[in-house]
Amino acid sequence: MMQEDDRASGIFELLSRELALACDAEGTVVWRDERAARILGVKPGQSLKSLASHGSESKVEKLLVQARDEAVDGWELILQRDHKPAAFAFRARPHDGGIALVGSLVPEDYGAALTQVSTTLGELSALHRETERQQYELKRRAEELTRLNRELEESNKGVRSLHAALDEKAESLQRASEIKSRVVANVSHEFRTPLHSILGLSKVLLNPLNGSLAPEQEKQVQFIRGSAESLFELVNDLLDLSKVESGKTTLRHSRFVASDFMSALRGMTRPLLPPDSPVTLTFEGPEAPLELETDESKLSQVVRNLVSNAVKFTESGTITVTVAPGPKDTVVFTVKDTGIGIAPENHERVFEEFIQVDSHLQRQVKGTGLGLPLARKLAEVLGGSLTVKSTLGQGATFTITLPRVHPEVSEMTGLTQRSEKLDPGRAPVLVLEDDRQTLFLYEKYLARSGFQVLPVRTVEDARKVMQRVRPAAMVLDVMLEGETSWSFLAEMKNGEQTRDIPILVVTVTDREQKARALGADEFWLKPVDEVRLQKKLASLARVGPVERLLIIDDDDVHRYLLKQLLKDTPYQLLEASNGRDGVRIARENAPHLIFLDFVLPDITAFDVLDELKADPRTRDIPIILHTSHQLQEAERARLSRETSAILAKHTLSREVAITRIRDALSKAGLGNRELREANPRG
Repeated sequence: MMQEDDRASGIFELLSRELALACDAEGTVVWRDERAARILGVKPGQSLKSLASHGSESKVEKLLVQARDEAVDGWELILQRDHKPAAFAFRARPHDGGIALVGSLVPEDYGAALTQVSTTLGELSALHRETERQQYELKRRAEELTRLNRELEESNKGVRSLHAALDEKAESLQRASEIKSRVVANVSHEFRTPLHSILGLSKVLLNPLNGSLAPEQEKQVQFIRGSAESLFELVNDLLDLSKVESGKTTLRHSRFVASDFMSALRGMTRPLLPPDSPVTLTFEGPEAPLELETDESKLSQVVRNLVSNAVKFTESGTITVTVAPGPKDTVVFTVKDTGIGIAPENHERVFEEFIQVDSHLQRQVKGTGLGLPLARKLAEVLGGSLTVKSTLGQGATFTITLPRVHPEVSEMTGLTQRSEKLDPGRAPVLVLEDDRQTLFLYEKYLARSGFQVLPVRTVEDARKVMQRVRPAAMVLDVMLEGETSWSFLAEMKNGEQTRDIPILVVTVTDREQKARALGADEFWLKPVDEVRLQKKLASLARVGPVERLLIIDDDDVHRYLLKQLLKDTPYQLLEASNGRDGVRIARENAPHLIFLDFVLPDITAFDVLDELKADPRTRDIPIILHTSHQLQEAERARLSRETSAILAKHTLSREVAITRIRDALSKAGLGNRELREANPRG
């Protein structure tokens, strides 16, 4: 029995994880039990710190120091066990000047968990420090961004102030440019009148048929005439330049042959050279017939300016004017001389206004410095360019390159061809406008809105188009070149077949009263806004003839008066002397408009409105309320919502009645053929 107890005790001793130690005050082991010897391999006289795992020595030292004075529980140490670190939990008490310690071996899985927890805590601590660092960095960057935002805001304020100043300056410059153009145009015209008189009178004085002059007098008159011609040339150049700069140059395209153009030019430039001049002026036409379609007078003005300039700066030699076809359907004119030439640094300066390159000939011939700038601007208006090649002392060659057919002509031809074939999916709109650029804008504006533009530039062309097409609407410019369209507008509105076609008058002059009186459905001043045009045409194009009007009024006199006011109009008038008859007639005859008296003998106007609005056949009919009754605010508010207009009987006139009918129908969008076909009452 004793042996069995010893064996059991030995087994429990082996399985136990607790051990006991006793150390002196310095931490030297003075006693250890068998388990301590077996688990740690510790011997008396050995230092407890020597058992600590690397890095745990300080924790052993702290335990020894604290346990000398007080009891310590739950102190964890990492000690070496079989040369491997192992975790122990110690309790310690002071004992006889030393320390008694009892420890237990922490299971390995728990130790691994503690190690993992310790590692995780370390990582969390590192992450916390990194987070704090990042937060600090973010805060620093936020402060930096705030500072930058303040600086940007200040910069933006400066930029906005600068833009405002630039806009103000631009407006000022634009106003100055407009004022300059107006002044130049007005002064030029004012100059022309006395200059015409001076030139005419000097010509009369120099004519021997009007009496002979003394040689000295004739010489003086020649001086006067020469000065007047120079001034007249300057005025013309200024006026042409101001027109080009303001975009008011009118192009008159024509078709002509280059050889005929050169022949006419030869005759116009011959007087520039005196009979005994050492300079020869020659013209060379193209080998094959060459046809152009552009502004012949503008082109002639450009070439004449270049020839005149060449004559001034060529003392002897030749001036040659040639024309030949160029690449990509262009035409090239050249004016080549053997004059003094132009230095390369002055090639662009000669095209600046009032710039003159100093030379001995320049001082002799003087001039305004406007000829070449005007020539280049006119060449650009013709869709081309003007360049120069020259070397000082070796003459100059000016080259004009322009399209054989002006771009406006090509676009207009395409627009006209497209209009000849009607597109059934688009509503045709007749546009009477003499300016090609404006016609192009109309097509651009309306093509995206389901309309097909029928362009015409004269009243006669408009009449021809009307013979083959009935447009959904018309757009008329009143002030055409050489004529107006007032008579055409009146003709359209008086014609039995055309009076119902909506017409929009667009012009640069404010003549709305006349346009309205002649029957125009809308009147605008140029320039036209795209969105406004699309919306208005979309609404006008829906308006067709309106046939039936219903008058609901118990006053026989007022019904008669209203019929008299409208007797010459195309409306068919229906009458009802009370509200119930009016509702019945409205349901049976589906009028396009109703005149409703506010005070009726049987039911009120509100009852009539309720019955009409409740019936699908009559709810969309526009209603004009006419009354001599003083309406209360609540009554007026409701009637304004449910009627198209309110007329006072004492102010009623033919003009007011017709105007309110038109406004009410336009507001309701009535007259649309498609709507009437789909609507059972139409």
